Amino acid sequence: MSDHLAGAYDLAIFDLDGVVFLIDKPIPGAAEAVERLRADGTAIAFATNNASRRAADVAALLTGMGVSAAPAEVLTSAGAAAALIAEHVPAGSPVLVVGAEALRAEIRDAGLTPVASAEDKPVAVVQGYGPEVGWKNLSEAALAIRAGATWYATNTDRTLPSPRGPLPGNGSLVAVIRTALDRDPDVVVGKPQPALFTTAATVAGADRPLVIGDRLDTDIQGAVTAGSDSLLVLTGVSGPADLLSAPADRRPSFVAADLSGLFRPADQAEVPAAEVNGWHLARQADRATLSGSGDPVDALRLLCGATWDGVPATNLTAGSEAATDLLRSWGL
Repeated sequence: MSDHLAGAYDLAIFDLDGVVFLIDKPIPGAAEAVERLRADGTAIAFATNNASRRAADVAALLTGMGVSAAPAEVLTSAGAAAALIAEHVPAGSPVLVVGAEALRAEIRDAGLTPVASAEDKPVAVVQGYGPEVGWKNLSEAALAIRAGATWYATNTDRTLPSPRGPLPGNGSLVAVIRTALDRDPDVVVGKPQPALFTTAATVAGADRPLVIGDRLDTDIQGAVTAGSDSLLVLTGVSGPADLLSAPADRRPSFVAADLSGLFRPADQAEVPAAEVNGWHLARQADRATLSGSGDPVDALRLLCGATWDGVPATNLTAGSEAATDLLRSWGL
């Protein structure tokens, strides 16, 4: 039995944005965490909903940041979407691409013909994030879908994490077409669908994968759907208040401030926690009071035991100065 959390798993599946890097800057400790896992013999995979880069480009980006990665270890929603479409339409079929050049290249490599206009009579529309996507692209997609093309979305993440705060993601662009057509995409490929995770486990021959992510609505929900344990790190989109209010299908097995949590004892990251060092929780019916002081993540683990058992986050109160400051910092 290993003395740290990651040692109990044979594959670590990392999300990228908000976990390993923010836009183009590595998150402190990410490279060290990956290298330590490799040294321990743990297989590594990177699974991203971002469809703006190909697997080889993602691997090169990571390597340039000091995070060792091979193209075969990277699974993208762009590649998964292209493969899925190719399974359902004849070879060479026209597919209208809304997104970055990486998505067009994936469609081309899947034996399909990327097009940009509804006048090309595409059999499918595939929509992924691209920083240059604008009204004209979205309009052509709406026209093609209305004419009968099957609508694939690589993912529906509303936001992308960045050092300046959350930015509009593919889900926000999907919402434009959803509003115009008053309908949802026919197929959503990426997380929280479990395919990226199950594929990673199959490729690695892993029996016990651990998913590491920063978003409850994609990474963690996808892990729950795939039947895998998961670690939420608080370096990206989802924060403490989100975790306290998480529904059952978005609750991680573990939570940590950052990737260093992989190397702490599992019982110091497990969520919820019945008791922790420094903090105390007193519950009265549908209310709970936090007192004491200590590690903020330990307090969060303790509080999840109450909120996941029916105490509204709005009914949490503080019984010490440290608890007052902590709840205030979480917006509670």
